Amino acid sequence: MKKITLLLVLFLSLVSCIEISDDLTMHNDGSGTLRYKVNLSASKVKVNSILALDSLDGKKVPSIQDISAKVGEFAKILDAQSGISNVLIEENYTDFILKFSCDFTSIMSLQAGLANAIEAVSKDKLGPEADEIWITWDGNKLKRSIPAFARAKVKAFKSNDLELLRDGSYTSITRFDRPIEKFDNTLGTLSKSKTAVMIKSSAYSIKENQDLLENTIYLISTKN
Repeated sequence: MKKITLLLVLFLSLVSCIEISDDLTMHNDGSGTLRYKVNLSASKVKVNSILALDSLDGKKVPSIQDISAKVGEFAKILDAQSGISNVLIEENYTDFILKFSCDFTSIMSLQAGLANAIEAVSKDKLGPEADEIWITWDGNKLKRSIPAFARAKVKAFKSNDLELLRDGSYTSITRFDRPIEKFDNTLGTLSKSKTAVMIKSSAYSIKENQDLLENTIYLISTKN
């Protein structure tokens, strides 16, 4: 996972266009599905040029085979975690698109499962960051933010590379089984069905202000 993280940081700092999206579906019983996508297709020429190098900034550039092996290991470990099932990862190394999805029985199972899987394939332990609660759900209200371990990686980007992130985007979608009453993030857009909210921002803006994706979403109570 360390190699994957290194390559992702290199890509983010050198490519001019990256699209990242997360899509969280929450059911009334607390179970759900998480989908995540990283799309570098608009910068695949630059990505290929990076992969052709032996090293960059004094660090070895992993091969596609190395990356795919670690991705497969991560998927296998995550699928074995309690409360996690149907782990699916789609790898496209022609257009450089990575899609990930999994089902979970509860928000706590999702957070613990991801943290355990990341630590299992990484040489660097997450430490206290692994215990951070970045999503909460009480049946009527969901609060989510960027995990601490992800924020740490974003902060590591060099200041002279930040301009390259302006063309990139991050989209976060949260879906529910019943209508949303209100939400706190002013960047959010409510779907026509009122059962989903989307927040979209540039990768650069998120680097500068990682609170942009934080949101508390209130649903219409089932008692009403």
